[in-house]
Amino acid sequence: MAEMSIKKKRPKNLDLTTIKLPWSGKVSILHRISGAGLFLMLPLIIWLFGASFTAPETFAAVSGNILVKVIIAGLIWAFTHHFCAGIRFLLIDRHICVEKEAAQQSALVVLAVSIPLTLVLWGILL
Repeated sequence: MAEMSIKKKRPKNLDLTTIKLPWSGKVSILHRISGAGLFLMLPLIIWLFGASFTAPETFAAVSGNILVKVIIAGLIWAFTHHFCAGIRFLLIDRHICVEKEAAQQSALVVLAVSIPLTLVLWGILL
């Protein structure tokens, strides 16, 4: 009975800058951030889309604004990363690339595919 009352002192590391996440953890966090960002920016996307159809002058003002271009580039990255990471998570759900080394490699593939895909789409769309 005395053994049950003993509490183990666990090490606590609350400094988030010293925690070393593996690539799969970083991709997972970026997947959540990109999904939330896409959801939260949806009203802006709809407004920009609607504003671009009102008049040619409005379209020129919206498409020529550097801030809008940066926001759209960020949204394109969020979409491509969320898409690629979503495919990775679907494969993991099918028990493909579940082992530690394969999971790390698939996380790096997500980054290696989503960044160039963003640049390609940004070049085509902008």
